[in-house]
Amino acid sequence: MGKTVPTSVQRSAAESMATAISTIDGVSAEVSERKSGTSPRSVVSVECIPGSWRQLAVNLRDEHEVDYCSMITGIHWPDGSPEKNWEVVYHFLRMGISDPPVSDGMVEPIVVDPTGVSGKQVPLEIEVSVPIPETREPSVPTVQDIWVGADWNEKETWDLVGIDFEGHLGMRRVLQPHETPAGFHPLQKQHKLRYHDFEEMYDDAQGFLRKPADAGKIK
Repeated sequence: MGKTVPTSVQRSAAESMATAISTIDGVSAEVSERKSGTSPRSVVSVECIPGSWRQLAVNLRDEHEVDYCSMITGIHWPDGSPEKNWEVVYHFLRMGISDPPVSDGMVEPIVVDPTGVSGKQVPLEIEVSVPIPETREPSVPTVQDIWVGADWNEKETWDLVGIDFEGHLGMRRVLQPHETPAGFHPLQKQHKLRYHDFEEMYDDAQGFLRKPADAGKIK
């Protein structure tokens, strides 16, 4: 089996990050353990109010060298509490990858022994939840300018869920047709979806909750 970062080293790095970012107003963080994959790994799980999100994002990039936004998801919670009617969940990685040197036009690989990394070199997963109170115009500040990977993910989240990203440049439909009516975002829970020749109406966009009479039908 290939070498990996020692579990104790990663746990320590995750706890250090969680402690540091929890000092920001409106931010709370803890370390959780994920057991999928080849070995357990520590994940920094964060909850942040919308008003502190930009400050936290800059801190993660500048102070903790979080360098990759892998995914953003949006959720509509119409039956949730008034303080959490919507939610944006960000998935980040700190990969610690540097641009490799180039010698005589050839890229020279950087080989790092994972058993010897420390401090900000330790790779980490960070998951940030931003709950949004009940509103007809949910929004959070964009982080498009902080992580290039957030650009498409913010577009997709707005397109499907209708959560706006304040300050995002070039927001547009990326999955729905460009002529989709303004205000229609299919993963908002008030929309009722019907499939051809189906007997019932569904909120479930993928059809996982089909009625028995509709089993086997193609949407």
